[in-house]
Amino acid sequence: MTAIKSTKSGEHDQQPRENGVEGEIREFVRRDGQALRRAPESDSELVAHNISTLLQRVAGTSVQEVDRLIAELQQLRELLHQEGARVQREITEYAHLSQSAMQSTKIIAESLSHWKGDVTARGARV
Repeated sequence: MTAIKSTKSGEHDQQPRENGVEGEIREFVRRDGQALRRAPESDSELVAHNISTLLQRVAGTSVQEVDRLIAELQQLRELLHQEGARVQREITEYAHLSQSAMQSTKIIAESLSHWKGDVTARGARV
């Protein structure tokens, strides 16, 4: 019996501590319950934030891809301008060479006709 009495007297000592623990548990559950009741707002905010983050990542990736393509197209444009200028120079050089070849051919033809005329004239004299 003394053991029971000492247990009961020990229970009296622990009771204020148990009440404190129970109070803390109740407070925790109450705060947690309020958070859960507010969770739909938080969930919608979380979903909105996640969607916003996803859109920013996708848009950021798309913008980076567009910027990369623009830079690549600008490089190609510059290359085309350089190649166009090169082709134009080569056409000009070809035209000049062709004109020179025509003049040379004309001069050679005239020279041959003079020689032919001289040879014919000498043959008639003989």
